[in-house]
Amino acid sequence: MAKAKVKTTFFCQSCGSQYSKWQGQCTACKQWNTIVEEVIQKPEKNDWKSPSISASKRVAKPLRIKEIDGSADARLNMLDTEFNRVLGGGMVPGSLTLLGGEPGIGKSTLLLQIALKLPYKTLYVSGEESQKQIKMRAERIQPNSENCYILTETKTQNIFKQIEALEPDIVVVDSIQTLHSDYIESSAGSISQIKECTTELIKFAKETTTPVLLIGHITKDGNIAGPKILEHMVDTVLQFEGDRNHVFRILRANKNRFGSTNELGIYEMQGSGLREVSNPSEVLISEKDGELSGNAIAATLEGMRPLMIEVQALVSTAVYGTPQRSATGFNAKRLNMLLAVLEKRAGFKLGAKDVFLNITGGISVDDPAIDLAVVASILSSNEDEALQSDYCFAAEVGLSGEVRPVQRVEQRILEAEKLGFSTIFVSKYNKISLKNTQIKIQLISKVEDLVGFLV
Repeated sequence: MAKAKVKTTFFCQSCGSQYSKWQGQCTACKQWNTIVEEVIQKPEKNDWKSPSISASKRVAKPLRIKEIDGSADARLNMLDTEFNRVLGGGMVPGSLTLLGGEPGIGKSTLLLQIALKLPYKTLYVSGEESQKQIKMRAERIQPNSENCYILTETKTQNIFKQIEALEPDIVVVDSIQTLHSDYIESSAGSISQIKECTTELIKFAKETTTPVLLIGHITKDGNIAGPKILEHMVDTVLQFEGDRNHVFRILRANKNRFGSTNELGIYEMQGSGLREVSNPSEVLISEKDGELSGNAIAATLEGMRPLMIEVQALVSTAVYGTPQRSATGFNAKRLNMLLAVLEKRAGFKLGAKDVFLNITGGISVDDPAIDLAVVASILSSNEDEALQSDYCFAAEVGLSGEVRPVQRVEQRILEAEKLGFSTIFVSKYNKISLKNTQIKIQLISKVEDLVGFLV
């Protein structure tokens, strides 16, 4: 028999654009030397199931929208409050979820500990670790599990054979970059292999209504490795992030076809795995024996979730000619802007002083509502006078020194009241309809008003 002709094409490794011949620059993403040749076709392939089953499938027909069954499928409870919150209430049957994050941040640990405690039959497929390695980690996390099956395999055809025999309720794949299919000749992790393996998993998930969780590697700039089309193909894209030098990890949704992308989950890394943090405000605010200058509490929002975070500032005389401006977890340019506002509108001479700012807990915040807390912490450190520990702040500061309103201020006020704060400083221009609250709502319109209260 004549050998089937092997077809090749050229892909950009950065964005996944396809070309008929090699060229130095990708015209889509403008990157140089990213286009490589890959084999895209081998002999004709069968479906992931047996051919007889595939041939008997019904052909889809168009329906009027009112004829379509609109009842939602019951979501699977993942027995993890934070994970369920980010997914929008649980795992949707037949969905494909992609989890990305830095190496060593805890992606495999998170999905393994979820798989170990689920009451459903779960197949954990690993292409990166042996069964003994996974067993060692499982003993540390949760020694006894009756429903979790471990498979170390990278070829999709062999994986689907085991899936047909086991018939699991949930499939976890660690990671999509390690899988390869016989129908594509390029190496595992290449663009064509990732697209082919993901397509096979999507077909399996949709036809059997089995949810699939994929772990994905990321590039040095924080994007999911592989073609951008990978994120378009899956139903949900989750990002697991945090500083490896701190214990807190944040899980957020970058894309979610079945829920909001405004939710996030917070975990604490421990020796026995990841612990869910149900009240992050208490762990992000440090406990102190006495009152210290330069500390202020801000009421911020991460997605839809209110958090109370601690802002620390240190203002000292500049030793060298040029004063230093340093911010950790906060935008350094915005810090310079707030310092200019304080100097121009409130009369504080900070031009010859070093200013250091830190958001405790190792998290980064870009919510403009913490501006007022930053200003308060700088004023407190500059005057070396401690703020009252039951004060908190939630407002944006404009260039003319005005205190601007922020969104969902009532949610922030209720969170501050729940945690025992006596006074919250907000903008005078916020429309607040709350009544019978125990917390005092202090309305201010200019930075000078805040100076009058604190100094």
